[in-house]
Amino acid sequence: MAASRRKLQIKGIVQGVGFRPFVYNLAQAEHLAGTVANTSAGVVVEIQGPASALDRFIHRLQHEAPPLARIVSVEAEEMAVQEEAVSFRIEHSTDSPGTSTLIPPDTATCQDCLADLRRPGDRRLGYAFTNCTNCGPRWTIISKIPYDRLQTSMACFPMCKQCQAEYDDPADRRFHAQPNACPRCGPRLWLEDDRGKVVAGRRPSAEVTSAGDIPALTVAAALLAEGRIVAVKGLGGFHLAVRADDSPAVARLRRRKGREAKPLAVMVTDLATARKVAQVTAMEAALLTRPEAPIVLLERLAGEPHGLIAPEIAPGHRRLGIMLPYTPLHHLLLAELAKHGVAALVMTSGNASDEPLCLGNREAKQDLAEIADYWLLHDRDIVRRTDDSVIQVVDHRTVFQRRGRGFSPVPVFLRLHTEGPPVLATGPELKNTICLLKEDLAFVSPHIGDLQNLKAHKFFTDSVATLQAVLECEPEIIAHDLHPDYAGTRWAQEQKTRGKQLVPVQHHHAHLVAVQAEHGLTGPSLGLILDGTGFGADGTIWGGEILAGDAADFTRLGHLETVPLPGGDAAIKAPWRTALSYLRHTFGESDLPDLPFLQDQTSGPVLEMLAKGVNSPLTSSCGRLFDAVAALTGSWQEVHYEAQAASELMALTTSADVANAEPLYDVVEVTGDLLVLPVAPLIRAVVRLVQQDARPDEISARFHRTLIDMWTEAVLTASSHTGWRKVVLAGGVFQNEILLPGMLAALGDRGLEVFSPLDLPANDGAIALGQAVVARARLGGRQTS
Repeated sequence: MAASRRKLQIKGIVQGVGFRPFVYNLAQAEHLAGTVANTSAGVVVEIQGPASALDRFIHRLQHEAPPLARIVSVEAEEMAVQEEAVSFRIEHSTDSPGTSTLIPPDTATCQDCLADLRRPGDRRLGYAFTNCTNCGPRWTIISKIPYDRLQTSMACFPMCKQCQAEYDDPADRRFHAQPNACPRCGPRLWLEDDRGKVVAGRRPSAEVTSAGDIPALTVAAALLAEGRIVAVKGLGGFHLAVRADDSPAVARLRRRKGREAKPLAVMVTDLATARKVAQVTAMEAALLTRPEAPIVLLERLAGEPHGLIAPEIAPGHRRLGIMLPYTPLHHLLLAELAKHGVAALVMTSGNASDEPLCLGNREAKQDLAEIADYWLLHDRDIVRRTDDSVIQVVDHRTVFQRRGRGFSPVPVFLRLHTEGPPVLATGPELKNTICLLKEDLAFVSPHIGDLQNLKAHKFFTDSVATLQAVLECEPEIIAHDLHPDYAGTRWAQEQKTRGKQLVPVQHHHAHLVAVQAEHGLTGPSLGLILDGTGFGADGTIWGGEILAGDAADFTRLGHLETVPLPGGDAAIKAPWRTALSYLRHTFGESDLPDLPFLQDQTSGPVLEMLAKGVNSPLTSSCGRLFDAVAALTGSWQEVHYEAQAASELMALTTSADVANAEPLYDVVEVTGDLLVLPVAPLIRAVVRLVQQDARPDEISARFHRTLIDMWTEAVLTASSHTGWRKVVLAGGVFQNEILLPGMLAALGDRGLEVFSPLDLPANDGAIALGQAVVARARLGGRQTS
């Protein structure tokens, strides 16, 4: 048959995932000649043979790709046949103008590598850095595209002859596995004490004590079993580890880290162990065991009879953050711990409170000196910090709480506003992420943190530089929050001298557009945006909003009634202040109800502040309403972390309880051009329940029931005014596992089409995506669908 030759340009996640050996073997199977190569623009294949075989090859290429690959597009063009081409080969990687290749994320250790790790006689038996083309570090070790060993932190580890032979063999699963290594040539593991003394392991160029022949993991496991705190170097940074069943040890970790109450993540040996401490549905089991290996928030078993989890790990919560081992080091460490009868470890972020993850050995030993007793270290550098991802299953849907390792930097693929200049969005002040919008791909960074922290701000600027460098993309436009004093806004203003166009974007508009972008919604829609705080277009603090619009513009159709927030941020940390403001707003200062919680507070100065309007910005925040109701119950007068009062109030009830609960009052339709939802009836009803000694769980159930009814009626009214039937739900309040399904069901049952976040969190972790899309839309990027 006559031969044809075609050039295929393949874009997507096609590097570092075994794609070239897959192409090679596929070409061999179809008896085709040609070449395959990595370039910074993607994978390029030149393929030659009978036309029918080429068609078959392209079909199989798209339908049989490796499990970690994600093909976005295959562009084919005819070429002149090369008569001398008789074989197929893999060529060296090349640079090419304009990076289009997607950066592969880190993935958990595959079953084949786990078998190597445990197989007697295998040369990688017990080796903590085993990997292959189907698993291991990617994003956290790469410095540049194309993804080759010399452009990763493995460049300083020349492969031994055996590893090189695997790397060069297309039939081997380690063919072109860039982090490929073994104990002879790869990274090394050691354990240090708090004086910097090596107590076990084989650190290079270090004097090892007599304990040096004892494997570092064995000694680390023994120390953990004794209740010691060990800083463990992982994939995207350090964890702080302590045995999860040791209450004094967990309390000691909390005290040293300055994390008084926020739940701690737990790593368990396997799925069977997870089922001993929590309910694990089939969907949750699939999440735990998928290659991304996220932390999954699981409903804890009543009473937790096995004693594997200390109560100090997640006080006030029904759910536990559980993950499985996702590196060889984790698997080996937990196997050693099992010999001591320990099946679960606290594995919380290795940082001081509110700071980014520690990245390097020297940084960790310095910053964690007052927290850890020992450091489990290795000499493979982490190029960039990446927190663990956190996911929850809510009403049979996956809800991100935090998007990081395993999922980032996989982009959001836009279907609208796909053309226009590159845009950098600086994101929000809290729970910051940034977004670089290039062509039709929106690259949202892993979680950065709160930019009020100096180290987090440095991480922010590093992340900006990283995305621009790796993606070879210099943004022309910078989008930022409307708030003039946010760190991202100030940084953006500094870029004006470099000729950048700046686009301010209102916080809740960005929330709306982020969900629209994920779903590819055409035309305007309604948005119910419920969160803590966001600088409003009128200068007040928004957070309980009904918006209408699209990326180009929006209108505020309604909101919660505004009340003063005494002390601003101080009220967020002391919900009793917010509760006092709501009481004053509802009853008047001269007729405040006599509630127990007020007897424990010095309310005079706060009332004076409210009377004079000093440092008391008006807010329509739904998050602050949650705080007020929580404080009215007599609990949560002060909180140790953001949304503690709201999340613990939610944990007192269930969706079933809320469905059967009576609303606090009969919700009536709100009218007017601007729908203002009154808060006084709700506060009066809660006060009556408190005065009747109602249990907090009953108040929680009825409060949630009322919110669902109230917002449903308001959205229906907005829909009737506009004629629009599509509704977006966004904002941090929709991480509430009761409110989200409740609103989805209530609005869906009334005939509306409802959309919630897909691959990004409902909270401020999605703001940067919305900012980027708004900026491009405003500056004339052409819409395509």
